[in-house]
Amino acid sequence: MEVIMADFILLDEDFSDFPIGEFPYDKNHSAMGEYHFIHYPGYYGKWYDPVCNHVYNGQGASWIISEYNGKHFMEQMRIRNDKPHRTFPMLTSGDRFWRDYTITASVRMFTTKWGNAGIGFCCQNSANLLVLVFEEHELRLEYRHKEDVTVLDSVPFDYNCDDTYVLKAEIKGSHVICSVDDKVYFDLDTEYARQGGKVAITATIPTQFGFVNVTTSESTAASIDAARNAYKAECEDAQAHYPKMKLLKKIDLKGCGTGRQLRFGHLLGNGEYQMVMAQCQKRVNRDAYGTISCLTAFDLDGNILWQHGEPTDNHDIGTISADMPMQIYDIDGDGFDEVITAKNFEVLILDGKTGEVKKRAKTPFSTPEEDGTIIGVPDKIYAFDRINPDGMRICNFRGLEKPRDILIKDRYCRVYALNDDLEVMWHFQSDKNTGHFPFAIDINGDGHDELLVGYNMLDCHGNKMWTMPVNEDHIDEIVPGRFESGPHKGTKFFACVAGKEGFLISDFNGKLLKKDGIGHAQRVSLANYLPNRPGYEMVVVNFWGHQGIIYFYDSEGNQLWEMENELNGNLLTPVNWTGDGQDFILLNADVERGGMIDGNGIQVVKFPDDGHPTMCAEAVNLYGDARDEIVTWDYDSMYIYTQDDAPKDDVYAPFKYPDYNASNYRGEYSYREKWW
Repeated sequence: MEVIMADFILLDEDFSDFPIGEFPYDKNHSAMGEYHFIHYPGYYGKWYDPVCNHVYNGQGASWIISEYNGKHFMEQMRIRNDKPHRTFPMLTSGDRFWRDYTITASVRMFTTKWGNAGIGFCCQNSANLLVLVFEEHELRLEYRHKEDVTVLDSVPFDYNCDDTYVLKAEIKGSHVICSVDDKVYFDLDTEYARQGGKVAITATIPTQFGFVNVTTSESTAASIDAARNAYKAECEDAQAHYPKMKLLKKIDLKGCGTGRQLRFGHLLGNGEYQMVMAQCQKRVNRDAYGTISCLTAFDLDGNILWQHGEPTDNHDIGTISADMPMQIYDIDGDGFDEVITAKNFEVLILDGKTGEVKKRAKTPFSTPEEDGTIIGVPDKIYAFDRINPDGMRICNFRGLEKPRDILIKDRYCRVYALNDDLEVMWHFQSDKNTGHFPFAIDINGDGHDELLVGYNMLDCHGNKMWTMPVNEDHIDEIVPGRFESGPHKGTKFFACVAGKEGFLISDFNGKLLKKDGIGHAQRVSLANYLPNRPGYEMVVVNFWGHQGIIYFYDSEGNQLWEMENELNGNLLTPVNWTGDGQDFILLNADVERGGMIDGNGIQVVKFPDDGHPTMCAEAVNLYGDARDEIVTWDYDSMYIYTQDDAPKDDVYAPFKYPDYNASNYRGEYSYREKWW
């Protein structure tokens, strides 16, 4: 007698476990997740929401759980998907190892005038998947990847707002069969199906989903488990070969903590590191005019050295997603780092040992003739008579033996170059968005810094030299690089993440060499992530829209792989953990899916499950040998980790971004030596 084997259930979801209300989300729709790891409270079940969008501010949740006649439904509530760029709201479930399954789901659209709704499958990440959707009174099978949507097949379909439709997709290898209410509409082969992956419900209009079922065969379920276990074993094998994290310090921040407004330097001139944390306040409009409310200087034993301002244990003080004007640097050459900052419309140079003011000057005026042409400010008018500095970096415009110039900027339009007496040498009002953290570099070898301000390059006197052929959005991060192989060998370049313009690579004359439309590109780093390959590899992550997808490129800018760890706050900081010349990529401080990965996407170092703070993380060489330590912190405490082996002599010491130009919006690099 023939034995009929039952299908193996990968997902059986009717949303009955969800309480009526909202699916968890960032109620502020803020940029905190760009470089903080934030887990929003609530019940997630087996689902993940990969979409965040600042234009949703004030609009509540994207997904709600409703009830009718004793049944629960998951409903999508957004009505547009064109800002900040093309975005497809969705919830995903499963993992990238799923393959060869059947997904069935019920879909009811509450409007049919525009938009689309349906199911996703073979989803390697939220911007790499197949979808079966209703749109423009058609049923379509599409492949979505990055910014592109390819219609693989379509048929007319007279759907309405009252009926509920049961969509089904059956995947076996490259073969896909798609049906609605048990009627087959598409039966075809596509290589995109072979990648396998998660399932999704997706809509750009108000839509109600009643159930989602995913089944496969017993044998396929076993092979899925085998693939997942093989990856886990590969990670565990790699982790066994590298030093683990050893907790070195726990620091009580004594009610003076903050988010990533943290700087490290040598305040006491004793060769040891100290740190300064800035608490902040928002003025006028969200993060547009953030200001420092209190600076607290600590040593690494947690002793408060001094404070400038009044601290608070109100955690809202730290939730600002912008750079604050603060650097630690020996600006006067006396052997002790000063703290250079701005508060209450003054630029201040504070004594690093005591916090006392050594120099002060009023910030420049926002002149009336400029006010009508300022870009990037709320309400199209600057809120104050004087500039409220948004960020700060140390530069060398005068060509001195060491940098002694200070660059300040407003949010997105103007930059001001000050000398070490806090006198304005020049200022530049940009016709294109300046971005968050302009990059100073001597590109012509004359000993003076030039300045890449967004898409514009300025000379050391603030005159425009050239501009990239890009006008939209702004550059979040900039890294200088040099091609070590390929057709552009020897060419120096800037690797830039530019919001909805994606990942850009231009030469030192502003000519675009590469452009990848990955959505809103947010962070970038270059380092020796794959020592067996030539040059330095590049890694990029996106945020607004489809957040948290990591794209990895070779040294010539060709993509090698992409992955999604379903976490925000992925830093992509290069870490000199082993001291052998290979860099690891720091993601965030999550115990399970954070930690460090190598250039193949293998998790090589995990955080211990020891109750450490997870909101912020950073790699800094604080102690012992030339290898980096890892610092994690939140508003209340800080943990510092080092390698669990003994310090090593003569280990690799890379050339990295200097401590005195810290920023939440600086691209990171780790090179064998400085080459510019």
